[in-house]
Amino acid sequence: MLVSCHGIDLSDAFLSVSKAISNKITNPILEGIKIVAEDDTLTLSATDTDLSIERKIKANIKTEGEAVVPGKFITEFIKKLTNEMIELELNEKNQMLIKYDDSQSIIQCYNVLEYPAFKAIDTMQYFGISKKDLKTIINKTIFSVAVDDSRPILKGVLFDIEGNTLNAIALDGYRLAKVKKTIVSNLNMNIVIPAKSLSEISRLLDDSNDILNVYVDKTTLMVDFGDTKLTTRLLEGDFVNYKQIIAANYETVCVINKGQFEDALERASLLSKVGQGNCVKFEVKEKNLCITSNSELGNVKENVPVNMNGKELLIAFNARYFIENLKATSDEFVKICFNAPANPCVIVPVEGDEFLYLILPVRMIG
Repeated sequence: MLVSCHGIDLSDAFLSVSKAISNKITNPILEGIKIVAEDDTLTLSATDTDLSIERKIKANIKTEGEAVVPGKFITEFIKKLTNEMIELELNEKNQMLIKYDDSQSIIQCYNVLEYPAFKAIDTMQYFGISKKDLKTIINKTIFSVAVDDSRPILKGVLFDIEGNTLNAIALDGYRLAKVKKTIVSNLNMNIVIPAKSLSEISRLLDDSNDILNVYVDKTTLMVDFGDTKLTTRLLEGDFVNYKQIIAANYETVCVINKGQFEDALERASLLSKVGQGNCVKFEVKEKNLCITSNSELGNVKENVPVNMNGKELLIAFNARYFIENLKATSDEFVKICFNAPANPCVIVPVEGDEFLYLILPVRMIG
């Protein structure tokens, strides 16, 4: 192999694919990044066997070939050479020579025959979604994914696809996030995408309305960005029936300024963190929501104006769950819907049904 290319292009490619290298390496070959030089294209790829990322860049290919280089090292090394023209040459000792200016470095490569083959997605099934909408879905749900291993299926986000409607749902047993978007599709299917993979997909997205094709079969999903492809294994198992969790009607409904509510909660939570459970109490009345928190340091009482319909209510929540949900929306006003003090509440838009956040209350003490 003998190739040359711009350092900035090579560095961007290494940075992109290196995200698929696992921090928990059980097989040393998976620490590598595979490089394939063919025609006028240099293809870089990395995998942890669950997540794979492939990136293609244009290069001057003098001799075709392939190699597997130490991933984290070469990513950091090439990042220091973004202003240089770089030449990569694989010698007969399976060493990669990196030449730049009048300098040269040599690194030992892995055995390319030991590198696992990427799983090809065996389908023509796909749906189309704008980059902006996919990024919104991820950002508005991923923080509600479970982080422990007790129920592995909840470590992903459910994509519930019915024709041109996509509902994305994440839950961890204490709260639920649901986002609804219109897509280009005639599919009817449920898939669960690992949170780690969605996080890496989000890094590759911008806020444009360009349409991405997302290919999916029974076990695998692949997002085609053009010069970059991300492939991930889907989570297996039965997801929670989220529709049964969400109540159809609520006894108390409040419309509140999102910014004022969030600021008041953050101030109250500073004190509640000192105590136990990050617990704050809501006292809901006709024109006011009173937020209180207590600890051995003292107490905080915040009053936020609301437009309330229904019954007055006293209920308690983990403040962090509310704050994370509020930060995920840019709406000026939101609607908060309650039933009994032991029942979950939901945060929804004042108009429409683009998102829904459900939060379980905590038992009040004292």
